[in-house]
Amino acid sequence: MKRSIFLALFLVVTLWSFSVLAQDTDDKTNDFYDNSPTVKLPFSKTMEVSGEVGNPQMIDITTLPLRSVIVKEAVLSGTRDTFIGAYRYDGYSLFDILNQIVIKKKLEAEFSSMIDCWVEIENSKNEKVVVSMGEIYYPIHRNEIIIACSVSRIVPTKTKDLWTLPTESKLIVASDLVSERNITSPTKITVHSFQKSYPLIKEAASVYSSTIHIYKNEQIVDSITNYPKELFQQQYSTVFYGRGKGIHGINEFKGVMLKDVLKKYVTLNKENIQHKIIAVIAKDGFRCVYTFSELFNRNDYAEVLLIDKKTDKKYGAFSLFPAQDYFSDRAIKAISEIRIF
Repeated sequence: MKRSIFLALFLVVTLWSFSVLAQDTDDKTNDFYDNSPTVKLPFSKTMEVSGEVGNPQMIDITTLPLRSVIVKEAVLSGTRDTFIGAYRYDGYSLFDILNQIVIKKKLEAEFSSMIDCWVEIENSKNEKVVVSMGEIYYPIHRNEIIIACSVSRIVPTKTKDLWTLPTESKLIVASDLVSERNITSPTKITVHSFQKSYPLIKEAASVYSSTIHIYKNEQIVDSITNYPKELFQQQYSTVFYGRGKGIHGINEFKGVMLKDVLKKYVTLNKENIQHKIIAVIAKDGFRCVYTFSELFNRNDYAEVLLIDKKTDKKYGAFSLFPAQDYFSDRAIKAISEIRIF
């Protein structure tokens, strides 16, 4: 009898404890994202940065400001996505970490911009993922890619679902739809750049390119002179602003999503989300890279558009508009190649 009473009391106390955890811990504000306890995660206080940099080093990330992101995490599971939880993560952003280093590209003399660079992030389990420098330094919303050192559940007020808390630090890419790049306990960042040489053509009268050649791992697989008419066209209005030349105008861009044009050449899977890079090259040698994930795995609907520019006799027939970017630098014109690797 006593044992039954004890078990009943234990159950009541346990359920009450879970209820308390799900309640607002600071009901004096309108912040929905601080309503459950914050749990610290074990993390490496130093991050190794190497690769195409002039000053490889171990960076003490605890000297950097803490950033917060809110995410709804899901993973690929067969043909369906599986939701694993909603969280607020606090940690140190790749933006701040990489501010400590100087990029030293192998082809810097030919093309000095960072827009054809990416980083490979890895952990001790030999898991690796790629993130473009465009994702880190060019987005409208900065500091959304972090190394998390603490976590808090975002608990629904009615169902009071208590999602399983992570037990390790994680790389968090807040703009991803499925969270396959959120690897645990990252310790190393390696900087890479696009290695194929395309000498820049400066001040050319015309760099018009009528065709986009599609390559997969150095093999040409298709050539595009028109994008399929059945593809739905998006229209975005923007203040078009470049990092070098400043304001270009308040413009409207109408085109199809680049991912819709490229989807027949790739498969949405964990391997591609984590590792695949897509380079876009212009007729004049200007180039940039995107990760597969930032094209095919977004949760913010800020898509990269492929624009029909055949009427532009200098910079046709196709250009890009990256809606997620603050600057216009990755809006490549006169596209001649797209390389998937």
